[in-house]
Amino acid sequence: MALRSINPATGDEVARYEEMSQGDVNKIVESTHAAFLRWRRTSFDERARTMRTAAQMLRDEAEALARLMTLEMGKPLRDGIAEAQKCATACDYYAEHAEHILAPEPVVTQARTSFVTFNPLGVVLAVMPWNFPFWQVFRFAAPALMAGNAAVLKHASNVQGCALAIERIVREAGVAENVFRTLTIGNAAVDAVIAHPHVRAVTLTGSGPAGRAVARRAGEQLKKTVLELGGSDAYLVLEDADLDAAAHLCAKGRLINSGQSCIAAKRFVVVDAVRRGFEERFVRQMQATRQGDPLRMETEIGPLARRDLRDALHKQVEESVRRGARCLLGGSVPAGPGAFYPPTVLTDVKKGMPAYDEELFGPVAAVIAARDEAHAIAIANDSTFGLGAAVITGDVARGERIAADEIEAGSVFVNDVVHSDARLPFGGIKESGYGRELGGYGIKEFVNIKTIYAA
Repeated sequence: MALRSINPATGDEVARYEEMSQGDVNKIVESTHAAFLRWRRTSFDERARTMRTAAQMLRDEAEALARLMTLEMGKPLRDGIAEAQKCATACDYYAEHAEHILAPEPVVTQARTSFVTFNPLGVVLAVMPWNFPFWQVFRFAAPALMAGNAAVLKHASNVQGCALAIERIVREAGVAENVFRTLTIGNAAVDAVIAHPHVRAVTLTGSGPAGRAVARRAGEQLKKTVLELGGSDAYLVLEDADLDAAAHLCAKGRLINSGQSCIAAKRFVVVDAVRRGFEERFVRQMQATRQGDPLRMETEIGPLARRDLRDALHKQVEESVRRGARCLLGGSVPAGPGAFYPPTVLTDVKKGMPAYDEELFGPVAAVIAARDEAHAIAIANDSTFGLGAAVITGDVARGERIAADEIEAGSVFVNDVVHSDARLPFGGIKESGYGRELGGYGIKEFVNIKTIYAA
């Protein structure tokens, strides 16, 4: 069976890749385990050298890698360049800090000596999505490899070219042979990889159903999992917000990666006192964004990654309007080839509509009215998801209080768009998953936290 990459801007086939047999997959996992037994004995200095080399390669090849992302999943070229450069920052961060983060920690007890060590687990299986085909991989791989683990990657079927490019970069950067391998397989083959005795842990970024399936299988095998699933991030716009700045931030947050991001802004909870003024400015900001050929540097929004995803998004819009939402902008499927969908703004969105209850994975914004701060917080938390959120206010202390004490999410940003950063832990709660990536917490997800006690 072949895995196909289809250019979502044109509908043309980019490439196809033959799926590996189960026997071939088993051989790769076994060779990766054998490589792990050697890699875990390397020094942090040696691992850091390879990470820094990988970072430089990502910067040097950023435009070519971005073009590959554009062809396979429609990312605007300039966003792909930024993504490659962001991967480089993660490699540099862990090259610099992994040894310190994972240094043995002394603990005072009645023993002569007692301390905690952080040892690698072994082979980590990563099941990764198409929307950030390089960043999603490097944000797990840089810390996992620096901790001394090895990894096998099952990437989304439509970005196999990106998956193989990542494997090449890691290998050419000097990481020992077979420490990081790509498995060219479909979703049906994942269960058998999880069950392989040399796979010690699984990390997945993807949908709720995919997360449940992986967690179920890994749970049967008693293997550690980290899950980063969907999100329906709420941006609270309070009555003291600068509305011009708020509209700019909200449009930027909604249209990240053409709206195809788990942490893109999706629900805009606006206090009634400023809703009309916000909506006018927000519509102008969304309307002014340049959509078109993702290979052109001036393009800000490309197509969605697949036509079926575009069609599913449109059905969510249509159903929300049928149930009483008003469409202020967009909301129609454009003529012509490709999986394009226009920036769309819905208002009068209420509970029971797809735009309120579900994740909208594309450039569609849902404006929800709130009476006051307390009501806005209640609406933000009235979601099965809990990945990210933002508070936009003229009073930073007020925003920090709401962010820290009131909002149910893994990350809350005040007066900025939600984004990931190698220095900060990233992940969610509720149906957005569990565990953390990035920062010191992320690198410790896939280590054995071991107590040493000497009487």
